[in-house]
Amino acid sequence: MTEGLSMQQESLMDFDADVAALDDSSRALARGAPKRSAILMCAPDYFGVDYIINPWMENQVGQATLPRAQAQWENLRRNLAAYSDIAFVPPTPGLPDMVFTANAGLAIGDKAVVSRFQARERRPEERPYCDWFEAQGFAIAAWPENVPFEGAGDALIDPTRDIVWCGHGWRSGEMAPRHLEKIFSKRTIALKLVDPRFYHLDTCFCPLSGGRVMYYPAAFDIASQEAIRAIVPAEKRIDVDEKDALSFACNAVEIGGRIFLNACSDELRARLTDAGFTPVVTPLSEFMKAGGAAKCLTLQLPGAAGKVTPRG
Repeated sequence: MTEGLSMQQESLMDFDADVAALDDSSRALARGAPKRSAILMCAPDYFGVDYIINPWMENQVGQATLPRAQAQWENLRRNLAAYSDIAFVPPTPGLPDMVFTANAGLAIGDKAVVSRFQARERRPEERPYCDWFEAQGFAIAAWPENVPFEGAGDALIDPTRDIVWCGHGWRSGEMAPRHLEKIFSKRTIALKLVDPRFYHLDTCFCPLSGGRVMYYPAAFDIASQEAIRAIVPAEKRIDVDEKDALSFACNAVEIGGRIFLNACSDELRARLTDAGFTPVVTPLSEFMKAGGAAKCLTLQLPGAAGKVTPRG
């Protein structure tokens, strides 16, 4: 051990070396970058595993290491900032999961739906998220109080097809797809989730550019698997195995062909590369203890670049 440094500090120093390598890669990729997007994030000042509301949190209460979580989050933020305007919602004490901004709601253009959380532990997040959307000038669409909906955790925009894929079964209600279709005037495809480890759609399904979709088929019921196959041609489907799924490979953020994700097997990396994508691994082990990774930590705001106030 380096004199005067704790094991934890040495570990974070090693991680910083990895961060530097990833940042160099991002700066190189940024040359000739596509049109910038907008993403909402929340600093993990109060992040921790303080309760259990999904299987990933089992035996993890109090086990998250905040300094490492902050370093991992900052690594992701720096990588994304090369291609996106990053806006921030202020973290709130006592709301450890607010860092997972994918669950803030769903925003398309200047309209937003604020989430109605199924878990009572997360319901206090609704007010600060609503305040942020209103402050940025979004029109807040009405949503029924008795229909759970957890934002872009369960509602994913497929820009190639101009549709919304909407998961239900664990966190969002069965009626959520119908309400989204009416609010945003976009065809919405309902997908039923059946594996509690994949409690949000974004943990097992990721629409990619060019009409491709990366997903874990076993997370869905048979009817939903058939719906995906009916809409997405075989050559556009990138199905992942259980190992990659459990590493939250599908919980990814794609910007202009670069896919930012927690982990990626050599086999999946080869398939993504062959499809024209560039996987960028940004380790997020501390957030995995709470059941989240890259996609969970971000809310993409299509049509909002230049509208929101970027700070990173």
